[in-house]
Amino acid sequence: MVPTGPTQQYVIVPPRGLRAVGPSASAGLQSFLASAQLGPCEVGAGGPRHARFEILDSIAGDGAKLIAATPQAALALRAAQPSLRVVPVLRYGPAATPRRQLWTTSSAVAPAGPLTLRVVSEIDCAPVAGAYVIAYVNLATGEGAQAVTDADGKAVLELGAPSVRIERLYVYPTTPFWTLRRDALTLTDGAEVALHPLDLSYTDCVRHYYGNAPDDAGAGVSVGVVDTGVSEHPDLAIDGGLNTVTGEDDADFGDKGTGRGTHVAGILAARGTPPAGIRGVAPGVRLRSYRVFGRGQPQAENFAISKGISEAVADGCDIISLAFNGGMADVVISAAVEDARASGSLVIASAGSDGRGPVGHPAADELAVAVGALGRLGTFPDDAAEIDDIAPPFGTDDAEFIGGFSNVGPEIDFVGPGVAVISTYPGGYSEISGTAMAVPAVAGVAARLLQGAPETLAAPRDAARSEAILTLLIASASDRGFPDTFEGHGLPSLP
Repeated sequence: MVPTGPTQQYVIVPPRGLRAVGPSASAGLQSFLASAQLGPCEVGAGGPRHARFEILDSIAGDGAKLIAATPQAALALRAAQPSLRVVPVLRYGPAATPRRQLWTTSSAVAPAGPLTLRVVSEIDCAPVAGAYVIAYVNLATGEGAQAVTDADGKAVLELGAPSVRIERLYVYPTTPFWTLRRDALTLTDGAEVALHPLDLSYTDCVRHYYGNAPDDAGAGVSVGVVDTGVSEHPDLAIDGGLNTVTGEDDADFGDKGTGRGTHVAGILAARGTPPAGIRGVAPGVRLRSYRVFGRGQPQAENFAISKGISEAVADGCDIISLAFNGGMADVVISAAVEDARASGSLVIASAGSDGRGPVGHPAADELAVAVGALGRLGTFPDDAAEIDDIAPPFGTDDAEFIGGFSNVGPEIDFVGPGVAVISTYPGGYSEISGTAMAVPAVAGVAARLLQGAPETLAAPRDAARSEAILTLLIASASDRGFPDTFEGHGLPSLP
């Protein structure tokens, strides 16, 4: 009897890697994966192992596939192909720090109407639109109000009174301004708060450690950004890429709307010149974008991520940037990382931004390079929201700290600058924090080290090559005085 009922999505993966090659894959499995086409499929017709399912997407002709099947059909497929791994789809969010959220709305005062707060630039009092405002009347209980500013910079906060004592106020702009944190203030209806505009010549933490690179820094090296997509920007030269989200246009590898992928790309490879633009760590690299987040989707599926890694390897990317908040071990992405290492590409991944939580996958995979986020006092304003990220322990230089959001553990390989980083953003510039920001900085250093090692750059694309790239990073790293579980080998440095 053919299983019927609700289906769910699974990824079917060979015993090793993403493709059915080598002695680990039987001839029967190789034949099955090579012959399975998109659309309805079945195996074991007429017998007890009969499985009917639908193939939705594929990595190469004989590679891993995304399928829709009932749980019964998935079980039957395992029985029909015993060496095939049939695993559920897992999802990953980006590893930028989340902004503050309310736990409950305000009930501290009697209802008396909303309070309007106007957010403006401190330079010319121009309105700041699209800024997220959150006002806590009780920080411990998460009680308060939140709103987004309109075209006039006005945020309507349902605080219940025309004048309210606020324990803490945060403003998170999406335009080129610093975040704001203010403590212990009284808000009255019609009040204004002013934001500091971003100065693109400002020495943030990336520029503190790596300065402004020459135009050819990283030339000859290819780097793939597997993320939310990279938008066109005056400071970015995108060589191409692919959208690996099932059902979307392959050629639509631009930013899906959140801006994070564009920000990551700028840290790595922006080619602007301050103060009119911003400069990344390795502006001379060949930059490619692999969008793995669907439009309107806050998370990316492991199949799309694995396909993005696989395509980056096929396109000759020497270094691959993954900036996700991961979780449990995932055989699908681990298979892609394994293939990348075997093909001479080094995968650099964010440790996660869960407030000192354990290092998540894919960064925790033994073949990935896990990166935490380093911060430094004096590289952001004293009233920026990033004050919250300053946390012990402190390093040998007491101005340095590991961002309070940065995950830690024995899997950490390096730290990179990741607190209050100024970079490209759709339509302009923005500053964002997270282990997602530290990854492209380290990837940029890796690209420049590889540029300076022509024998490694020209080496056959195999596991020895990717190991040699990692060895370059390890040799460059400087210990910052943190526990090994916080910094690994330390901060990679430029040649």
